[in-house]
Amino acid sequence: QVQLVESGGGLVQPGGSLRLSCAASGRIFRIVTMGWYRQDPGKQRELVAVVTRTGSTNYADSVKGRFTISTDNVKNTVYLQMNSLKPEDTAVYYCNTNANVFSGQREFWGQGTQVTVSS
Repeated sequence: QVQLVESGGGLVQPGGSLRLSCAASGRIFRIVTMGWYRQDPGKQRELVAVVTRTGSTNYADSVKGRFTISTDNVKNTVYLQMNSLKPEDTAVYYCNTNANVFSGQREFWGQGTQVTVSS
């Protein structure tokens, strides 16, 4: 119905930068929110950043000032620019969207992309 395809993860040294992208496709009437979550093994999935269709953003305290979320509403794509990366940012990052589809508002998840911050 709706697919989220992520890209941009990888290995980076502490202090480095990465940019994640996530494109939503399928029978989408309207994107309500798009965001990024992350999960370490053995831990709960946590919010990293979210943006609404109107441009309002919310960030986890741990990434404020280092990460920036943005969207291309025409392409239904969300980006996460990650700067000054720390080892504790290592996790699988998941794209998330709440979207209006034929059956109503639904939540969808990407498959996840690994981000590893290590020297």
